[in-house]
Amino acid sequence: MAEQLASLADDRALLGRTSTAERVSDILRSRIADGFFPPGTRLSEDSIGGALGVSRNTLREAFRLLTHERLLVHELNRGVFVRVLTVEDVEDIYRTRALVECAVVRGLGEPPYALDGLAAAVAEGERATAENDWKALGTANIHFHRELVALAGSERTDEVMRSVFAELRLAFHVVDDPRALHEPYLTRNRQILRTLQDGDRDGAERLLAVYLSDSLERMVEVYRRRVGNEGSLPG
Repeated sequence: MAEQLASLADDRALLGRTSTAERVSDILRSRIADGFFPPGTRLSEDSIGGALGVSRNTLREAFRLLTHERLLVHELNRGVFVRVLTVEDVEDIYRTRALVECAVVRGLGEPPYALDGLAAAVAEGERATAENDWKALGTANIHFHRELVALAGSERTDEVMRSVFAELRLAFHVVDDPRALHEPYLTRNRQILRTLQDGDRDGAERLLAVYLSDSLERMVEVYRRRVGNEGSLPG
């Protein structure tokens, strides 16, 4: 933990002179998404506040914001913890993804589409695969879907899905075989990209709908085996 906190202190420069709870929450959100604080981790006000050089009140407000985003949970007389999702949480995340992501593709106008971000995410996934970095591949897959949502050109939609994708990462971090989870979807990302490059948004939506349905089934299977229905990690 000492090494982690020393690394976290490097983020202090991101706060600038006008430190705010929003900036602190941005830093912690990114760290949680990257697995720096895994699900189930208790967050120490003293340690994190000291590493970032922020007041206890500022840190508590950041915790409150992230609790509202369902990334943290406050347990009475125990403290603040990174949330461990339940199977029902995972299912709800995927329902939201299907509603939003498919609607974005369905609502695209006439081609050609601005697909540079999607192409970059596919290339990122290919590099991660070549390096056998399966955690990075999971990140690349998230980036692909984030870029897909960005095609809507809506800041509100981007903000909503940022929180959804951050929650999804909580589930990814408790999976014990990230290669088996993430590798099959790189090919599907390529297929969706090629279909959109061909201007076939209906075909891309069909591919995406099956993709998300299959991913949900696989994720629930793996997550139920690893975590269980109640959202508790094995001791």
